[in-house]
Amino acid sequence: MAEDFKPVWAVGLMTGTVLDGNIDVAMLKTDGVSVEQFGAYTLAPYPQSTRDLLEETLAAARKWNFEGPEPAIFAKAEEVLTRAQSAAVKALVEAEGLSMADIGVVGFHGQSVLHRAPTKERIGDTRQLGDGALMHDLLGCKVAYDFRTADIRAGGQGAPLSAGYHQALLRGLDTSGETAVLNLGGVANVTAWDGGERLIAFDTGPANAPLNDFIKANGLGEMDRDGKLALSGTVDEERLSRLLEHPYLSTPYPKSLDRFDFTAEMADGLDPATGAATLTAFTAAAVGKALDLLPVRPKRLIVCGGGRRNPAIMQMLGSRAGVEAVPAETVGWRGDAIEAECFAFLAVRTLRGLPISFPTTTGVPQPMTGGRLAG
Repeated sequence: MAEDFKPVWAVGLMTGTVLDGNIDVAMLKTDGVSVEQFGAYTLAPYPQSTRDLLEETLAAARKWNFEGPEPAIFAKAEEVLTRAQSAAVKALVEAEGLSMADIGVVGFHGQSVLHRAPTKERIGDTRQLGDGALMHDLLGCKVAYDFRTADIRAGGQGAPLSAGYHQALLRGLDTSGETAVLNLGGVANVTAWDGGERLIAFDTGPANAPLNDFIKANGLGEMDRDGKLALSGTVDEERLSRLLEHPYLSTPYPKSLDRFDFTAEMADGLDPATGAATLTAFTAAAVGKALDLLPVRPKRLIVCGGGRRNPAIMQMLGSRAGVEAVPAETVGWRGDAIEAECFAFLAVRTLRGLPISFPTTTGVPQPMTGGRLAG
């Protein structure tokens, strides 16, 4: 690829596995190596009917578990979400006074319905719903999509893919290796970079998913808002130390998790306050164990994703992971937009034929391009 690639405006899309009913849409001006400018960002809510359809689809995916033909509901959900996300892109671009002709590429992650990490016995598998060709037809611009399959087919974990973008952000902030990036979504993942060749990323353990499911199961809303319930409770230390013996936590990286690998069952039998405190402590302590695996233990974590808004998690990262944790906003990043920005960034790398996953991030044999391009 020519070295004189000029930065372009790209739009990135992300919908997480914590079905909060929103499409994250972000614009980014980038050459796929560094970030020139943050553009507009919005949360475009799905209608309730689409949220219900996706809940049903996720349940069908878990039953299917990569065995036999795909559930029929996949095709229906794929079309509905592709149309909704295409409309969200167009709306954001036009609200900025631009047209789709001004956009170099759209990065369409799609909805992960199932992800299975590889084992020694078999390669992994992954399924994201998202019809890149349909989005290209609807928007009339290039669309990069299906970012994970190629990595998985090559024996990689297919996740986390955010490392390359976190590296681009760290490039402009701190290349000493003392600062790492922690994303707290449904699952938590960390990215560490020493400014040289060594870029490391992996899933540390659960983040918000078990806690949210526990809160919902207790009829206390969608999440532990402001960490209030966890902060009002006392951690069941005996339960916590048992949970921390889980073999995943000491397994060497690269490694990745599905949203359901750690569930709310970890708090079975505990009252709501104790359960919330214990699950929150587990998330933070698991991050601490992950940091212990790194060649150099970071002194500071920049936290992005929804979990950074939970003061209980942020506080426990200090007390239980032994690290200073600051929200992304303190360094001028947009904590809610980072995942969507990441797929704008990866789309430009796909456009340029640059690698998006690496041996030390997903475990692929060599740096790999990924993402299919429509248009």
